[in-house]
Amino acid sequence: MAPKPRVRFAPSPTGELHVGNARTALFNWMYARHHGGSFILRIEDTDESRSALSYQISLFDDLKWLGLDWDEGPNKEGAYGPYRQSERLDIYKSHLQKLIDADLVYPCYCTEEELEEERQNLILSKRMPRYMGKCRNLSPDERKQREKEGKKPSYRFKIYPQTIEFKDLIRGLMKFEADAIGDFIIVRSNGMPAYNFAVVIDDHLMNINHVIRGEDHLSNTALQIMLYRAFGFEPPTFAHHSLILGKDRAKLSKRHGSVSIGEFRKQGILPEALVNYLGLLGSSFTDAREVLSREEMIAGFTLKRASRSGAIFDEEKLLWLNAIYIRNCKTEDLVARLTPFLEQSGFKKEIINSEGFKRIIDLVKTDLTTLADIENHISLFFDDKYELTDEAKKILEKDTAQNVVRTFARYLAHNTEQQNLYAAAMKHTKEKTGAKGKELFMPIRAALTGKTHGPELDKVFIVLGTNSALKRLEFFIR
Repeated sequence: MAPKPRVRFAPSPTGELHVGNARTALFNWMYARHHGGSFILRIEDTDESRSALSYQISLFDDLKWLGLDWDEGPNKEGAYGPYRQSERLDIYKSHLQKLIDADLVYPCYCTEEELEEERQNLILSKRMPRYMGKCRNLSPDERKQREKEGKKPSYRFKIYPQTIEFKDLIRGLMKFEADAIGDFIIVRSNGMPAYNFAVVIDDHLMNINHVIRGEDHLSNTALQIMLYRAFGFEPPTFAHHSLILGKDRAKLSKRHGSVSIGEFRKQGILPEALVNYLGLLGSSFTDAREVLSREEMIAGFTLKRASRSGAIFDEEKLLWLNAIYIRNCKTEDLVARLTPFLEQSGFKKEIINSEGFKRIIDLVKTDLTTLADIENHISLFFDDKYELTDEAKKILEKDTAQNVVRTFARYLAHNTEQQNLYAAAMKHTKEKTGAKGKELFMPIRAALTGKTHGPELDKVFIVLGTNSALKRLEFFIR
């Protein structure tokens, strides 16, 4: 019986969590949950100059907000910790010594300037840029001399001619020739492990048996497999999914708009909608449905249907999905989610928690695209926020429109106690002015709400109440 999968999401805390990494986390999480395996979170924070604790905190918050809970990792220690690379430096040091003892690595004293010059010369001669082994055959005396000069070495792994092959669960058989790679750094001159070195050790010691990540790591896989062999480790099974692209088919970046999870949170995207959308990017589900619950996504997820070609990020489709999730959200739950956005707009808690406010949310939620849109949709219900938009003013400038509103307003003013007052006033106005359709409804909507679009007008009138309606129509009554 095959062991249950142990997968990992291993971000570097050097910036905000963006949608590309979030989708990688989601694919790993769904794979683990589908197969009853474990989802491990590991923080790769050995880049001291760029890593920050604030990014770690933000990362944890974003993953929790998305509902991607981890089984092992920071704040949830397991048998294979610690789960931050900065706390595993002694482990990397001992593994470096193993490679030194086996004569599989050597110290390199080349400066950044020397390496860049070598790289440019190779490019000019139309050859593949790679390290050409300048320090590989230095004698012990030459090494001592460089260390006397105060040069701190990095350590490079020795490459020998070979073909590296592995079967990718998404891309099939992959082949790389070692000749085109060149000896690569596994430990930097400051003593910090390089990515490929640390990840092999961590994945092995944490018993990771499936590595699911973006296709930009394909070339890294060849280097890692050589290190697995050098240590005598069994490599995991690899799966490299497509990258997320902008509409111009370039790798998604800030120039395409919002790319971080934090930005989508601020815009009022629901986590369920974002998870649903990311699950559809570069993947598909058996019945071709696009609106799926988390449980349905887990049940239907398989790497066999993961696309090899880039997935286009379409923000309009995300907004479409978000509107569906808002529409289907229970009103009480929706009010709770809207509260931070409402408070930011100056609404008091006693108003937000009132029964009347829930009726307002019931009316407008079918028109909401994001939570951040809420003020634009509910301001019409509050006299202190009521104002005419330019579109509404334009409609009300016409003499025919003013006649319609004046007739409607005067009827209201003289029949305040009448049952079904709105319907009666509309009927009276239609009979007196001869207006119908848009000529009847649009001027009254513009005058009552200050807007040209919104919920059904009869329902708006009920929530507003006769007094508020008359207050807004006072100009026309006079």
